[in-house]
Amino acid sequence: TGSVPHAQKPKVRPPRGWRDKVVFPGRSLPTYTGPYPVATMEIEVPARDPRYFSHIKRDHKHLLQLETVLMTIYYPSSHHDRELRQMGSEKLSRQLWLGRPRLSIAQGYGKFAGLGNLALPLFIPALFTKLPAYRNAPLAHYWAPPVDTDSEGVDVKFEMGEKPEGASDEPEFPLILFSHGLGGTRTMYSSVCGEFASYGFVVCAVEHRDGSGPRTYVNFTKQPGACGSMDEREKKGHVDHKPEERKKGYEVIDYIFPKDNPYDTSPHSEGGVDRELRAAQIDLRMAELEEAYYVMCEIHRGEGHNVAKRNLRTKGYKASSSHGLKGVDWSKWKNRFHLDYVTACGHSFGAATVTEILRHSDRFPFVSQGIIYDIWGAGTRPPEKEAPHHRIRSPLLAINSEAFTYWPSNFELVESLIMEAQEAPYQNPSWLMTLRGTVHISQSDFSLLYRNVCSMFLKMTAEPQRALDLNINASLEFLSHVLPAELAQVNRAYKNENLLEARPAPLDRIPSNLLHRPMEKYTAMRLQIKHEWVYRISPTLYRKLQRREAKKSGRQPEGGDEIWLHVKPSPESIRLHLEKTEG
Repeated sequence: TGSVPHAQKPKVRPPRGWRDKVVFPGRSLPTYTGPYPVATMEIEVPARDPRYFSHIKRDHKHLLQLETVLMTIYYPSSHHDRELRQMGSEKLSRQLWLGRPRLSIAQGYGKFAGLGNLALPLFIPALFTKLPAYRNAPLAHYWAPPVDTDSEGVDVKFEMGEKPEGASDEPEFPLILFSHGLGGTRTMYSSVCGEFASYGFVVCAVEHRDGSGPRTYVNFTKQPGACGSMDEREKKGHVDHKPEERKKGYEVIDYIFPKDNPYDTSPHSEGGVDRELRAAQIDLRMAELEEAYYVMCEIHRGEGHNVAKRNLRTKGYKASSSHGLKGVDWSKWKNRFHLDYVTACGHSFGAATVTEILRHSDRFPFVSQGIIYDIWGAGTRPPEKEAPHHRIRSPLLAINSEAFTYWPSNFELVESLIMEAQEAPYQNPSWLMTLRGTVHISQSDFSLLYRNVCSMFLKMTAEPQRALDLNINASLEFLSHVLPAELAQVNRAYKNENLLEARPAPLDRIPSNLLHRPMEKYTAMRLQIKHEWVYRISPTLYRKLQRREAKKSGRQPEGGDEIWLHVKPSPESIRLHLEKTEG
């Protein structure tokens, strides 16, 4: 639990098999803690309305184009390792974390990090990492028991619970749309998305093709003139392709560095943010999320077989698994998740995307609340002064890493978003909190797969799995407050730590001995650990030194010091919101 005082241990995550117990070339991701097993589907389909965004060009080609939408859907499943062994079923596969082709994706990460092929050794273990979820397994048809693996062990994942009073025999799961940050993919946040799914949510994680990811592949239908082919895309959407892309039959999109200021994300960037590029990227991202929602609507209608026919992530297409969508019983998906009261959730630039979605309630009427993890404030559009309705009208939860909390302009931006959501006449219940000892990548899988890198170089002191627990528990607590009761009851198994009920702690009133504020040149990038050599040798001795310093200052750390809750709503605003929602 590092240097965070009074930190609790992470939830129990029993290993799934020998792969998690012995030395293996690949690093494993932890099992999800909710009562449901988790499954995934990979889908890439042609966009209904292909088009380009912005007139920005590179090599005489439009830089930002919407041609297909790619997503991984995480969902509660009826299959578990032990159940499969007992049934003698054909072994189901698991999706790769890094994606295909693995080496090429790793090279994309190296390019994004500015290290080139020097980064490849770092990704060797990740080449073998798979998600702890089965591909195309059946959607859960039962209510899970109201307990998690932390209290009942892994056996809970193949047990059925009693349905809540007045509920249908089969649960109808709430829907979450997830948007990744810069350098992200649809699987980089698999632990967050998988945790949500294990507690009874269907999560649609989109892989954005706006040049914000390390590397992604856009496929095209191979039949000339057919919907989704290159010539059909060009004719219908005025998009363009290079000769080599036509020859290959697919497109490769790497991270796009702003032309005149490649590192515009840095707090110390003299040129500031490339506003034109970032605004156009958000426009493309919003369009992709609209397309993804349309796909989910098709599946909800029981028309998933039509989605499967258009799917470009199947045998014969680039970056695809031969499994495709084989074995999915689409009839079991009809009316099994909610298309309203959708949660928009994102990290960093994905959080900036969520903010813009919440400001466009006319365009996204199905989204009713947002969760923003460590938002990149400089990449977030300000509200339009000439458009008074361009404001956040929904409940909002903002969770900061401690590293980003020390970025003054960024923290002020997050505070302003919370105030915007809470202002009259909407007065939506909103919260702002910081997870102590965390850094920007603590909310992604990187902190779980590369915990030593995070500890030694980024000075992350929170235990990575515990940081994940806090993110998920706070998010589930938020959703239990703002979702209608019939939707919120599906996640009845989560352990309420009352994280959103803590006493507010304004940043300027937090004792200095509890801070890990880094030197200015490391703002937002890392933390600082006082007496670090003692911390590395003996964390126990380090905590004693902390307590001694706290005693000298006359201020003792409190029991809730895993988090700082900066802003919370009144109970009255929560009550009024639920009355409005359920009325």
